[in-house]
Amino acid sequence: MSKRKPGKGNESAPRAFEQARDEMYSHILRCGVLEAAVEHQAEWFDDTMEYLGERYEDLTDEELQQLRQLGERYCRPVIQRTSPVGAAR
Repeated sequence: MSKRKPGKGNESAPRAFEQARDEMYSHILRCGVLEAAVEHQAEWFDDTMEYLGERYEDLTDEELQQLRQLGERYCRPVIQRTSPVGAAR
């Protein structure tokens, strides 16, 4: 018979914020938001935040704003270097 460690058995399903975050990232990848123009991304995020707010009713307005910020950062292009690392300037 195995012994349970205190606190380990009490873990519940991920909080609504984590579930909504993961769902948002999944939608970003599936919907091609990364390749979309900035104005289309903004429109997409407007619609998606409305959807997530309805789907996850426990989320506060602040948490929805945090989700949007995470998603928008995720969609930003990586800063490209103008010259190779170690190249003379």
